[in-house]
Amino acid sequence: MRDLGQGFGYLVKGQRWVAQHRKQYGWGLLPGLITLVLYAAALVALALWGTDLVSWATPFADDWGSPWQGAFRGFLTALLFSLALLLSVVSFTAVTLLIGEPFYESLSEQVDVSVAGFAPESGLPLWRDLLISARDSLRIVVRALLWSVLLFGLGFLPVVGQTVIPVLGFLVTGFFLAEELTAVALQRRGVQLRERLALLRARKTLAWGFGAPLAVAFLVPFVAVFLMPGAVAGATLMARDLLDEDDDAAADGDGTAATDPPRTPTTA
Repeated sequence: MRDLGQGFGYLVKGQRWVAQHRKQYGWGLLPGLITLVLYAAALVALALWGTDLVSWATPFADDWGSPWQGAFRGFLTALLFSLALLLSVVSFTAVTLLIGEPFYESLSEQVDVSVAGFAPESGLPLWRDLLISARDSLRIVVRALLWSVLLFGLGFLPVVGQTVIPVLGFLVTGFFLAEELTAVALQRRGVQLRERLALLRARKTLAWGFGAPLAVAFLVPFVAVFLMPGAVAGATLMARDLLDEDDDAAADGDGTAATDPPRTPTTA
């Protein structure tokens, strides 16, 4: 339970950090706004032309009589839009982080500097960092989508589907959100995806405490835009905890890690 509260504490500290650093907060809003506009445009297009798309994909139903044709294609249209909404929620953070890689990288570095006096660097060129980030984000989105489809199906179970499954859904989504957000700081330290997942699995309640409240808030993408900069800042603080960097700094006797060399990046 201590880790659960500590995870939420990092989320609060991250929002407090960006409130005190308005310039970084302003730049951090841009990627979320760009992603929101792109997603909104895609969903509006799907709402306008989704029926035509379903009709084109189901030519075998052209000769069906009423009301079966309308009911069948209406169900498929609703299902298509529901899956698109589900995918948008699952992938919003990953796409925003990918679009905003330079912005969030800079924000995360500033958080490290404010705490330790220096920011670890991956030593990789920007294009390489972007490639690794895109690859890892795709892997996480696929995993999260598989979990989402499974939980969506289990949601039709009586009683359990309306009580336990939604809670599990927020915990699973929160875990993956914690991974995606801490990846900004951990990737700079050369920590690969498999290692990042192992770190978070070892402290699942910490990840849930940080990510589950975000999962609830991120159901409204407009809210997600304004919380993203603080979420990245809080995730950077949490990444330091996961790697015991603050404990290492305290052990040096001066409370900082300013003289510690950055971690050597591992091969991606």
